[in-house]
Amino acid sequence: MYGKARPLSALFGMLLIAGLIAGCGSGSDTGPADKADTPNEPAPATATVGKPAPDFTLTDANGTEHSLSDYAGEFVVLEWVNFGCPFVRAHYNSGNMQQLQETYTVKGVVWLSICSSAPGKQGHHEGQALRDRIDENGSKATAYLVDPDGAVGTMYQARTTPHMYVIDPDGVLIYAGAIDDGPNREKEAILAADNYVRLALDAAMAGREVETTETKSYGCSVKY
Repeated sequence: MYGKARPLSALFGMLLIAGLIAGCGSGSDTGPADKADTPNEPAPATATVGKPAPDFTLTDANGTEHSLSDYAGEFVVLEWVNFGCPFVRAHYNSGNMQQLQETYTVKGVVWLSICSSAPGKQGHHEGQALRDRIDENGSKATAYLVDPDGAVGTMYQARTTPHMYVIDPDGVLIYAGAIDDGPNREKEAILAADNYVRLALDAAMAGREVETTETKSYGCSVKY
């Protein structure tokens, strides 16, 4: 009985070893090749002060597409907005935001207001309701852009409304952060504050170095 069992065990052992060798050979042949044939996905672009501002394309309140690259060679301001936010309302009710928009668009600056509120969340409006809100707030921006999936807001790491960005004619991000040295919600305080957007634009447009390039933004959280 033992004499018959030993050859059978040996046969099973040999088959098992052969299977393991075949399996290892198969894995070693295909594994590295599969990895080599699969290109690495590029990391998402992220806005960084002192570096080229990532390009994007968004649709405005009238259904027209705008790409940041459309405005190459011009100063561009990005303003994250949510008309339902008390801090945003304070800047619009005081006339401060509209004054900034008008002052600099007259000088050739492109001002893009961007709303990254998701559908169903505060600040998100569509169609005529959106156009009515823009008119009610007296916006003087070049365009009001809608970012419902938050992709551009995430790319620019927009955390609050307002959150402000200034891009120079070379496409470099030269300021990112708060609109001023607030947080302020009273008209007198807002108008008397050191406005970082104004300071950045005035310096850069005069060929001077921007002294304050980055600050911590304040306001309501972006409603992604």
